[in-house]
Amino acid sequence: MLLFSNIAFLALAGSGGEQGGLLDVVPGLIFWTVITFVLLLLILKKMAWKPILNSLNEREKLIKESLEKADNARREAEKLIEENKAALSKAEEEAQKIIAQGREFSEKLRDQILIESKSEAKKIIDLANAEIARKNQEAFNQLKEEVANIAINAAEKIIRENLDADKQKNIVKKYLSDLTKN
Repeated sequence: MLLFSNIAFLALAGSGGEQGGLLDVVPGLIFWTVITFVLLLLILKKMAWKPILNSLNEREKLIKESLEKADNARREAEKLIEENKAALSKAEEEAQKIIAQGREFSEKLRDQILIESKSEAKKIIDLANAEIARKNQEAFNQLKEEVANIAINAAEKIIRENLDADKQKNIVKKYLSDLTKN
């Protein structure tokens, strides 16, 4: 295109024989410049304009799709964040429930152990009291037997010696003093 305009300029410049300045109006140069410009526009319109517009439209469509995908991805990310927050909240709630159940269970277990230990202690004390009572009864029975034996022995000695009352009292006193030593 530039070649046509340069040729037209040279043809006009060479035909008139005059050399014009840069600001001189040359009608032939204007004519050929307009024709070259129009031809260039037609060629560009026919060959380059549609592909340029198509590529621009494709680029615009690609940008719109990318923006929509990004917007969709952002929405999905926000939705996932909300779901994660809800799941985290639910997990924290469950953890609190489990902790509360554990505390409740441990308190029940502690109470049960206390009740069982008190019951066991009461059984042991009752058995010990029963054993003490039995041993006391045995000791009392043995004491009665001993007292009976002592009385029999004392009576036997009194009868054997067949002594007077003073002697009998002395013997009983002596026998009783011997018992307290044992």
